[in-house]
Amino acid sequence: MDDDLLLRYSRQILLPEIDINGQSLLAESTVVIIGIGGLGSPISMYLAAAGVGNLVLVDHDVVELSNLQRQIVHSTPDVGKNKVVSAKDRLLALNPNVKVKIIPKMLETADFNKLFPSVDAVVDATDNFESRFEINRQCVKHSKPLISGAAIRFEGQVTVFQTRINSPCYRCLYNDDITTAENCIETGVIAPLLGIIGSIQALETLKVLTNTGVSLDGRLLLLDALGMEWQTMKFKKDPKCPVCSTRSPSAT
Repeated sequence: MDDDLLLRYSRQILLPEIDINGQSLLAESTVVIIGIGGLGSPISMYLAAAGVGNLVLVDHDVVELSNLQRQIVHSTPDVGKNKVVSAKDRLLALNPNVKVKIIPKMLETADFNKLFPSVDAVVDATDNFESRFEINRQCVKHSKPLISGAAIRFEGQVTVFQTRINSPCYRCLYNDDITTAENCIETGVIAPLLGIIGSIQALETLKVLTNTGVSLDGRLLLLDALGMEWQTMKFKKDPKCPVCSTRSPSAT
């Protein structure tokens, strides 16, 4: 690591939990961020700034004017651009030392099979249950840690699924009988909430990559921003989960 990089990351390297070895781990890591909207914006910016060496951005959508209230990785001149193209430009301007790969489409099974084996962590920043269930299935299949977040109105939540044999998955927490989900287009969302939840997702990702501290595995962190109250709900693996209960030890 040259002098410029040591200076850039000096405040992290000073932390005994990170130090030079942890920073080197970040530089060698690959993280997939699925969804480059309200949550994906702060997640991608903090991971790039922190020195995660390889970021893969996935989003099929384009930047719209209504996005700019909360999707801070994009700016007014980016309206009409694909979100991953817009975000890549911003992230490389923030930290030219990271490598950014863009996938401007929705992932299909073949895409997951090609992409996931070589990544170190997956961050779910999508806004619908269908995508979240599929990302979870693929993370379980490929034994990849999943950092999940959601935000709506003044309410947010974050958790981590380590995809170990004894760890719960997203399907253990939410039943896939859910057929409708609120979104910010219909109900609205306060802008800084996305920054709070996305920043926690970024922090949990850095902890997973460097094996630092205690992750939110098996705990759901809930925020009521109107009352500014945090709650933590513990949850366990569902022994009858159709996604993760049939895994064998050889799968990890």
